[in-house]
Amino acid sequence: MPELPEVETVRRGLEPAMAEQRILEAQVRRPDLRWPFPERMAERLNGKRVDRLRRRSKYILADLDSGESLLIHLGMSGRMIISGDVPGSFHHDLLPLAKHDHVILEMENGARITFNDARRFGAMDLVPTMECDAHPLLASLGPEPLSNSFDGPTLAAALHGRRSQIKAALLDQKLLAGLGNIYVCEVLHRAGLSPLRRCNNISRARVEALVPVIRQVLEEAIEAGGSSLRDHRQTNGDLGYFQHAFRAYGRESEPCPTEGCGGNIRRVTQSGRSTFYCPDCQR
Repeated sequence: MPELPEVETVRRGLEPAMAEQRILEAQVRRPDLRWPFPERMAERLNGKRVDRLRRRSKYILADLDSGESLLIHLGMSGRMIISGDVPGSFHHDLLPLAKHDHVILEMENGARITFNDARRFGAMDLVPTMECDAHPLLASLGPEPLSNSFDGPTLAAALHGRRSQIKAALLDQKLLAGLGNIYVCEVLHRAGLSPLRRCNNISRARVEALVPVIRQVLEEAIEAGGSSLRDHRQTNGDLGYFQHAFRAYGRESEPCPTEGCGGNIRRVTQSGRSTFYCPDCQR
C-alpha cells in the first residue's frame, strides 16, 4: 500500500498537469472500484477547473471551482499516469486506453490523466470541499507528520500511558496520519528504538526525539520519489528509489548498517505484519 511519500510524490507529479487547469472531458469507464463511484461523476467533473491539489495522509484531494473536491485513493495498485503535453514539463505520446484504465481526465493544457488500477482497491469520490475533513475516510485521521501541528509534545501526549508497542502506535492513523510499515521500520531503526518497546516504557525525551527522525525519513523518501517495491510508479512512469536507502526494511539477516553495531537485521511479525529491526542497537 502506498504510504505518505509515494502519495506525495504522485501529488507533486500531477500538479503541473492539473493545478489551475480545466477538465475538458472526464471519462468514467466502470461503475466502481473499491466502492461505487459517486453519481454523475463524469458530468460533475466536466468543465471544472482544478484550483489546487493537496494531500491528506494517503489521499490526494483536487479542489474544484464547483465547490467540490475529487478525493483520490490509490489503493494497492492504483496509478495516476500523465500523457500528452504538459507545457514547460514534458510530452508523452497518448497511448491507446488499456483494460485497467478506469478514469480518464482530458485537461485543457493537452495533458491526459489516467487512473489505472489493476486490482481495483483504489477509490474516487466527490465531496463538498468545505466538508472534506468530515469525510468518512478522513474524519478520524491524526496530524500530518510534516505539518506545523506535529511536534514533540504532541507525540508525547498522544503516546502517554499507552501500553501498545511503539511500532503499532506509530501505525495508528488516528494518532499520526500517513505512516506505514516501511517508514515506521526505518524511523525506529534510525532512532535506535526497538519496535517491541511499549509506549509507557519509553522516556518522554526519546519519544520527542522521534519527531525530527520521522520528518527526515519522510522528506528523504519524497525526494527519492518514494519506494517502489511492487506497484508504485511516479506519474511519468519512473520508479521511486528510496528502497535503495533502506537501513532495516526488507534486509533480514543482513549486517546492521549502524556504525560500530556488528549485529544483523532480524524480521519478526507484529499484528500480522513483518517488522525489520536490529536487536543489538535498537533498545
